[in-house]
Amino acid sequence: MKIKLFAALLLLAVFSMANAQKPKTPEEAKYLEVLHGRAQKIVDNLGVENADKALKVRDIIAKQYWDLNKIIDGKDAVEKKLKKSGMSKAKYEAKKKKLDKKAQSKLDKLHKKYLANLHKNLTDKQVEGVKNGMTYNVLNFTYDGYLDMLPQLTEAQKKQIYAWLVEAREHAMDAGSSKAKHAWFGKYKGRINNYLSKEGYDLNKASKEWHERIKARKEKK
Repeated sequence: MKIKLFAALLLLAVFSMANAQKPKTPEEAKYLEVLHGRAQKIVDNLGVENADKALKVRDIIAKQYWDLNKIIDGKDAVEKKLKKSGMSKAKYEAKKKKLDKKAQSKLDKLHKKYLANLHKNLTDKQVEGVKNGMTYNVLNFTYDGYLDMLPQLTEAQKKQIYAWLVEAREHAMDAGSSKAKHAWFGKYKGRINNYLSKEGYDLNKASKEWHERIKARKEKK
């Protein structure tokens, strides 16, 4: 009896997942195809040997993209209506603040559920791969850039820089566009730069010297 109940619940969960992604228009069908392709590119770099598991992870990632856009597009649509309503600026700002808070609450819950699903099917290292894949590997590019620009960084400074970039990546994962994802890293790079300036680094000078070193390396090749 328990086995039959578990099987029924499992079937319901699978159906709910598929139904949530069921396209209603040709445009949605085309978009879902794009999401599957985007997710597949991430999975291809994870080293998942089991074909069934790889397909499952692809669908989990695609569903996350789908659900993220549903929340973000829904918020944007309501915000657009508010702008056209003719209400006062103060009232608009109050409603927008409430709208943003509600959307963020949904994104936070979705983020937590998404990571739990990934960890059920992937190793910690593979989950890191998914996070980097969803954010164009900006974390590693940026971190390596700081190390190359400032080779004298202490271990404590490196740890702090990396921690902030990880935090930026968590936010960027939930952003709805490439621009929005990069904006999160830009925000945290500003925090990092302020921190390094307080630590005594002349970032303008360091950046100039770094670009000169990069140019010299290219000329040697």
